[in-house]
Amino acid sequence: MDKLRIGILGGISYESTIKYYELLMSKYYETHLNYHYPEVVIFSLNFQKFTDLEDAHDKTGYINYILDGIKSLEASRVDIIVMAANSPHAVFNELQENTHVPIINIVEIVAEKAYNEGLNTLLLLGIKFTMQSSFYQKIFKEKGMELLTPSLKEQNKINEIIFKELVLGVIYDKSKNYLIQLIEKYNVDGVILGCTELPMLINQQDINIPVLNSLELHIDALLKKTQ
Repeated sequence: MDKLRIGILGGISYESTIKYYELLMSKYYETHLNYHYPEVVIFSLNFQKFTDLEDAHDKTGYINYILDGIKSLEASRVDIIVMAANSPHAVFNELQENTHVPIINIVEIVAEKAYNEGLNTLLLLGIKFTMQSSFYQKIFKEKGMELLTPSLKEQNKINEIIFKELVLGVIYDKSKNYLIQLIEKYNVDGVILGCTELPMLINQQDINIPVLNSLELHIDALLKKTQ
C-alpha cells in the first residue's frame, strides 16, 4: 500500500518550514530505518501578506489566503495536511470545513500531550497573535487545564525575538537567556512552545518543567497518521 502523500502549508516562516521537512524525514528514518520516505508537497505562503492579514485582524482575508494555499495542496492530490505554524490554527474550523483533506490540528495535539502528562497550569509562549487569541485557551479549558500568558511587555519582547531573529535563522544567547528567565518567573507545571520557531532557541534541557515542543509533537502525530 502506498504511503499517504503529505501536504505542508509553509512559508510561515521559511525557517519553521525547513524544520518541519527535516524533522519529518529524520524521524521517519529513525522509526523505519529505510528510505521509503513519504511523498511531500510544500506550498509556501507569502509571509509578509500572511502576517499583514494577521496583524490587521482581517479574518475573512486571512482565511481566504490560507485556503488558497490549502487548495493548491489539494490540487497536488495530498492525503493529509499540516500547517507549519501555530497561528493559522486560530481559524482551523473554518479551514477544515472548506477542504476535503484532513488537517492535523497542532493545538489539539499539544493539549492531548499536556493532559496525558497530568499538567494543570501551563505557560503559553508564541507570537503576540497567538498569545492574545483564545484558540489555545479554548481547547485546553475543554480538557480542564489553565493557560497563562506573559505580560504585554514580555509578549512584545517575545514577538520581537521571533520576528527579528528566529524567522531569519538568527540565534542569540541573550534571547535564549531571556526566555529561560521569563519561564522560571511563572508558577506553572509546563511551558508550551506555541510558535514553531521557538524550539530553535529553547529545549527540554534548558528548563526544569516539561517543555511542550509544538513542532515536534505535530510531526509525531503526522507520522502516526502515515503509518
